Amino acid sequence: MKIFKKLSRASLIPFVLVLLLVSCSDDQDDLPQNPDPVAASGTIEWTRSFGGSGAESPRSIIATMDGGVAILGFTESTDGDLAGKTTAVNDYWLLKLDAEGQMQWQRTLGGSKDDRGQAVIQTRDGGYAVSGYAMSDDGDGSANNGFHDNWVVRLDGGGNILWERSFGFSGHDHSYDLLQTEDDGFLFAGFMDLSAARVDGFEGLSAKGNASSQHGVGEFWCTKLFADGSLDWQFYFGGSNNDRAHALAPARDGGFVLAGFSESDDFDISAARGSYDFWVIRLAEDGAMVWERSLGGSGIDIASDITPTADGGFLVVGNSFSPDGDRTEALGESDIWLVKLSAQGQLEWERSYGGEVFDTAEGIAPLSDGGYLISGNSRSTTGGFSNSGENDMLFIKIDAQGDVLWERSFGSTGIDQAFDAVEGADGSVYIVGELAAPGTPELPSRGATDLILLKVR
Repeated sequence: MKIFKKLSRASLIPFVLVLLLVSCSDDQDDLPQNPDPVAASGTIEWTRSFGGSGAESPRSIIATMDGGVAILGFTESTDGDLAGKTTAVNDYWLLKLDAEGQMQWQRTLGGSKDDRGQAVIQTRDGGYAVSGYAMSDDGDGSANNGFHDNWVVRLDGGGNILWERSFGFSGHDHSYDLLQTEDDGFLFAGFMDLSAARVDGFEGLSAKGNASSQHGVGEFWCTKLFADGSLDWQFYFGGSNNDRAHALAPARDGGFVLAGFSESDDFDISAARGSYDFWVIRLAEDGAMVWERSLGGSGIDIASDITPTADGGFLVVGNSFSPDGDRTEALGESDIWLVKLSAQGQLEWERSYGGEVFDTAEGIAPLSDGGYLISGNSRSTTGGFSNSGENDMLFIKIDAQGDVLWERSFGSTGIDQAFDAVEGADGSVYIVGELAAPGTPELPSRGATDLILLKVR
């Protein structure tokens, strides 16, 4: 959930578009303003870009206690805004900005291998915690068990490391979301390569659902830490095929919910719909499964984010290729799909958004007026959508019933993506993404991919 915060999870799913590469640059403050307050909703107030000649990508943005924002992603550049970084491989990249998007400080975290930040939160004491997946066992990282491990770093208010911990096995283990728990500990979720963990002997690991060594390739993986970073518990959930958690949120009456996708139809999955389904699980505070739900149709359905609602339920967003099942309307090849669940996980309503081609959501952010902002990507030019090139950043404002209030896109002639959004102290919304080469006239690209920040009225 991006109240607290999440990657590109899609980059590891073979059937989902790989939407990357090439960037943007300078600041743009003097964009046209519409004097009509209704028409002006969704107006871009300004843009900022950050990066160097390599590739940068954001994944998570939060509002900070001082009225600014913090952004986490990853960068491979060693010049531009990353001057002083010595190794041209991906490091976690944390940026602290003021309310106008001006850099206050930044910090790269990592070592000599591939390290990709996915989620940032501000802790109750004013510090930060970040998570993602990392291969390094040098530099800022002290251990690695093979390929990518879940890597969590605790920072003070100035971005200095207080502690770091790595969790994983000899395969690829990814963390995508993070929150602080009521006991000042931390919970993070993603997926684990169970086949590798099985070879490694499952040390420190067990299934909290239907425990079996016959579980499949990838599992939802949830890890709880104490405040000092020591392990409280970790459990996995899923079936005999590929299951991955992308998002994590607190339940209003205690415990947690995880959302992602499942390819399985056995073990913890009781009612699979199609080839890949939205899969949502509710956990108690000790990690025990309370309920699970599969949602979708006969096609591919991938959940990207989840947020609690005022009535104790949940909104889950992602994309769907299904023309049937739980979906009542298919608009194009892939649509943004929003699902409203009750506190008990029952489907209350669902909405589809999109045009004739490929549209997908990466995040959903709650707003103070009771509405929500969906951030994602679009290739469509119908259904009210516009597109400047191959793929544009897309943001849609909806009310509490899922009805569209406005939608906007932003992009260049290349492949542009939005990943996350958050409401600022003044009621505006900050959206982070990538802008591809050649950029726009106001924001020419710097290198392979730059991080871009939009402030939207």
